[in-house]
Amino acid sequence: MGVWTLLLLCTLTFANLPPSRPDPKDEDCLTHLSQSLQDPNHNLKNWTKTTFSNPCQGFTSYLQGATCNNGRIYKLSLSNLSLQGSIPPHLANCTNLQSLDISSNSLSGPIPSDLSNLVNLAVLNLSSNRLAGPIPPQLAMCAYLNVIDLHDNLLTGPIPQQLGLLVRLSVFDVSNNRLEGMIPGTLGNRTGNLVRFNASSYLGNKDLYGYPLREMRSKGGLSVLAIVGIGLGSGLLSLIISFTAVCIWLRVTENKNAAEQEGKISHLMPDY
Repeated sequence: MGVWTLLLLCTLTFANLPPSRPDPKDEDCLTHLSQSLQDPNHNLKNWTKTTFSNPCQGFTSYLQGATCNNGRIYKLSLSNLSLQGSIPPHLANCTNLQSLDISSNSLSGPIPSDLSNLVNLAVLNLSSNRLAGPIPPQLAMCAYLNVIDLHDNLLTGPIPQQLGLLVRLSVFDVSNNRLEGMIPGTLGNRTGNLVRFNASSYLGNKDLYGYPLREMRSKGGLSVLAIVGIGLGSGLLSLIISFTAVCIWLRVTENKNAAEQEGKISHLMPDY
């Protein structure tokens, strides 16, 4: 009887507990994200100020594309919704976010370096948009990142060497951008138990070079090794031609001298 009484008291206690209070950081994050996005197809109908103030109830989400965990937004999946606009720096206020997928839209502008404040982030998928500018090296601060997918954008500049410090990284794709420079060895030639990324992760960046892609190429399209080879070959050919010319000149001179000498001897010899 005592056990049943205890269970009943526990049930009544938990039933009367107040609902988890929304985090003001999540509200600020969602508000600025909504203001930065255009939704021409009205896919985000319930993205309103009222919902932002209380987007989660425990594990229940009231926002399309959002998943909650203990009253906090921990996953945003807004892929393939024809969204336009840009990624706001205030997205970093969703500090409990573990997965961010805004792929296959028409977003433009830079990737905010403020995303480095998402210290719990494990999945970052911003692929198939129109994002431009450099890849922020600050993303290396997100130590739990397993996935960085940025393919099919307009990103420029080098691949930050700092990203090679992400030891949990198992998916890395920056193909079909406008990146340039040498692929960091910490990404292109990983060792030990770290996942290795093949050439498909880097293809479509004409000014990107280094393993696992081709070697560096000059502006004319020839590799450095090819240029050195051509230079050495040209020098060797010039040396052979010069040496041959000298040999021919010496032979001609020798024959001429021999003929002159023979003429002098013939002139001095008496006739018989």
